[in-house]
This record gives sequence, structure tokens and C-alpha cells, in this order.
Amino acid sequence: MRTRRIGDVQVSAIGLGGMPMSIEGRPDEDRSVRTVHAALDAGITLIDTADAYHIHADEVGHNETLIARALASYGGDTSSVLVATKGGHLRPGDGSWTIDGSPSHIFAACEASLKRLGVEAIGLYQYHRPDPRVPWADSIGAIRDLLDTGKIRMAGVSNANPARIREAQEILGGRLVSVQNQFSPSFLSSAPELALCDELGIAFLPWSPLGGIGRAGDLAGGFATVAERYGVSPQQVCLAWHLAKSPVVIPIPGASRPSSIADSAAAADLSLSADDLALLP
Repeated sequence: MRTRRIGDVQVSAIGLGGMPMSIEGRPDEDRSVRTVHAALDAGITLIDTADAYHIHADEVGHNETLIARALASYGGDTSSVLVATKGGHLRPGDGSWTIDGSPSHIFAACEASLKRLGVEAIGLYQYHRPDPRVPWADSIGAIRDLLDTGKIRMAGVSNANPARIREAQEILGGRLVSVQNQFSPSFLSSAPELALCDELGIAFLPWSPLGGIGRAGDLAGGFATVAERYGVSPQQVCLAWHLAKSPVVIPIPGASRPSSIADSAAAADLSLSADDLALLP
């Protein structure tokens, strides 16, 4: 598995997004655990989760707990796995998503995530989404305090525009290591954020990198053409397209089946030519 960098840590060039294993339509826990194990077998060492990845109000942190169990039950060495989680989003249990970026909530959320993950310090903690009711500087200031007190090893932001990325980098004293925004062939509006991360040397983690597409053949046009050329899935081509955008890009495709994440992991070994890329967005 090829690697890329987040802060001072080398991680697999393809990560695993845990959300599908815990929200609506989630599989049984056994299949989810096998999915995490398949990712580890394929060399994936970055797993992205969040305390808000759950359905019911009384199961906050469902995905964090699941990831912790899967890592604990894996037969191999997991010491090199970076678990990245997020705080600041909430799900009250009615299907909606709400936001709380207050420092008090962020501090409490981090403490709860530490317990669920069973660690003394979270490898990468990301502020999940800006809260229009709370100044960005206050929310990021809380993340800075978590860094300073050793509760988290590295800090990132999610769903942030370029101005907020630059402000976060300033508030954190140059310690911002990652930005996680939606980016895919069908959602290119985060291109300015990707370009800024490339400029600053900050990891860019595209969420929903396949545009929410999970069925073979749904990535049509150039992706299907290139996939046929190499005898791989269009999804692999899509992830390789992400990797070709910049060395700071680390896609985190969501998965809830062992076969899906095994296929995604193989994209790290697929190098696209200039002729291939000319057919893609």
C-alpha cells in the first residue's frame, strides 16, 4: 500500500470512511467488523469516524465504538492505524443533523470520544462543521486547547472554506494538518480548498469521494472507459483520479462490505496516464 502524510504520520493513500456502518441502512455488526478487518488486511491504516455517526439518540458514538471493537478483535498489528474522529455534529434521533460548535460541547465530545476509542490521546481530531451561532475562532480555539493539553495528537477541520482554513491554521499556530471536505467527480466545488491544502502542504481528505455511488457501472463516461482499459472497477479509477489531483489528497471512501473496501484499497496501485486523465473531470 502506498502511503501519504498527515502531519508527522504516514498513512495509507486510501482510507476507510466508517459512516455507512452506523447510520441509516447500516449492516449488522459482524459484517461491519469484517469490513474493518478487510481494510486492515488490504493495508489501510487510516480510518475516519465521528461521534455523530449513529441513528438513535441513545447511541451517540456508535461508529467509534464499532471501530474500537473491530481493531481490538483484529488478529494483526494495529499500532500503525490512525483513527481520525470528529466532534461538533449531533443527531437528535429524528433523522436530522444539528450542530454545536461551542467550546464546552467540543471539550465534552472529545472526552467521550477518548473513552469510546479507548485511547489516551486521539490521533486526529477534526471539528466537524462550522456552527453559525458560534464564532469560528471560539470553536477552533477549543481544538487548540485540546492540542495543548495533549487530549489530541493532531487537529483538522471539516466542511471549511479557504478563509476558515487559513484562520484555523493561524489559531492553531501552524498545526492544522488536514481538511475534510466533500469532493468527487459530481461535486467539484471544493477545488479551491484542495488547491489551498496543496499550497500549504495540508492533507485533503475528500469525503464521499465516489459521489455517494456504490454500484458497479454507475460511474459512467470516462471512468467506465478507463476502467475497461485496465480491467478494474470505475470506483477504482475514480479513487486513482483523486490521488492524481495532488500528493496531499487521501480519499476516504465509505464502505460497509469487505469486498467494497478491498476494491477501493486496490486503487492505490492504479496509476493513470495523461491520456486517461484527459477523459476525466
